[in-house]
Parts: sequence; structure tokens; C-alpha cells
Amino acid sequence: MKSGNGLNIKLFADGADINAMKDAYREGVVKGFTTNPTLMKKAGVSDYKAFAKAALAEITDMPISFEVFSDEFDQMEREAREIASWGSNVNIKIPITNTKGNSSIPLIKKLSADGLALNITAILTLDQVKAVGDAISPEVNTIVSVFAGRVADTGRDPIPMMKEAADILSTNKKAELLWASSRELLNIFQADACGCHIITATPDILKKLSMVNRDLGDLSLDTVRMFYNDAQSAGYSI
Repeated sequence: MKSGNGLNIKLFADGADINAMKDAYREGVVKGFTTNPTLMKKAGVSDYKAFAKAALAEITDMPISFEVFSDEFDQMEREAREIASWGSNVNIKIPITNTKGNSSIPLIKKLSADGLALNITAILTLDQVKAVGDAISPEVNTIVSVFAGRVADTGRDPIPMMKEAADILSTNKKAELLWASSRELLNIFQADACGCHIITATPDILKKLSMVNRDLGDLSLDTVRMFYNDAQSAGYSI
């Protein structure tokens, strides 16, 4: 977040549109970037490595997370070590399990011990947070991505969980808790209050940053004008 708002949390852009990433980087709003195979597919990326190299050529001084995509742990390890070689600002995203539900903790422990900067992703339980906290090296920067937005999608309040996750990781000064899958601008303030270090935001959420602390009376008037103008342009009559 920009200075002057009283927040400590770092804002990471979440997406795989290279032009949107470059815009966010130039505007100076974000402190890092995250991607995943689903976002890359949605953005029309066909060559994983070429996309990553293009992003890293533009963004050299902020962390960028790229995810492994194999389901077997030996292949995950091979991909992780290849991704790590792409740049010093790379975090390798490792899912907390594979598609069979087998834990990635042994691989996470091995890669972290070897000094690879990881981003452990798809975490949705505190047991998973605890397992990651026990597995990662206290000497290596690690992002722990808890999908608070997906927790909220189940009708559960993610805030108590995120507070406890922050407490679990508090003894590891190299571990950063990330509020993932944010759904609205308010999540930035919620994540900051929970003690999260990072929150991801889509381009649509980033566009709403100009709304922070906006006068609600002015916003009400703008909303009324929007309804009126849309009705006029549509030619409605009764």
C-alpha cells in the first residue's frame, strides 16, 4: 500500500497479464507479484517459461511467484529448481498437497533447507499452516499463502483463522503470511489488522484503491447519477 494510510501490509498484484503487471510495477502501488497456472491460462499464456522470463525482464527488484504444475513430487522438485534459476527475486509456489491429497511437506522441507525461496499455496486449514511453519527454514524467506477468500466462500469468517495463522508463524522472522484470494478492497484492511504481511489483489481491486477514504456523500451522489445516466442512455420510459 502507499504510504500515509497507516497500513503495514504489502500489496502484491495477482494475475498473469504482462501489460497489467508492467502497469502496476510502474505505478509503484504494489510490492510484488503472484501468478498461478489458472491465471496464466486465463490470460492466454501458452509458453510458461517465456512468460516468466518476460515478466522477470520487466520486474527485477520485486518478488514474483511462479508455481510448479506437476502432480508427482519428483517432478515438482525438478520444476522448482528450474524456476529458482530464473531470477533472484523468484518465489517458487508449491501447493500444500498434490491432487491426490498427499502432503507436500517433505518436499517443502527439502527445498527450504536447500535455500530456495518458496511460496506455499492453497492452504486452507490451520493444521496446514502449522505443518508449513515446522517445515520451513528460519534462514530462508518463505511466503505462506492462506486462501482467506476461499474460506469466506464457505460461509466462515476467515479473520480468526488468519489471526491464529499469524501467531503460529510469528516465531519465524523469515516467514510472511499472505492473505490470498481477496474478494474486495476491505480485505486489505482486514488482512492488515490480522497481522498478515502480504495480501494479493486482482487488477479490479487495484483499480479501487482511489476509493479509499472517499466521502460517502459524494459516492452516493455519483451512484444516483450513474443510475440516471444509464436509464437515459437506455431510453427507458414508463
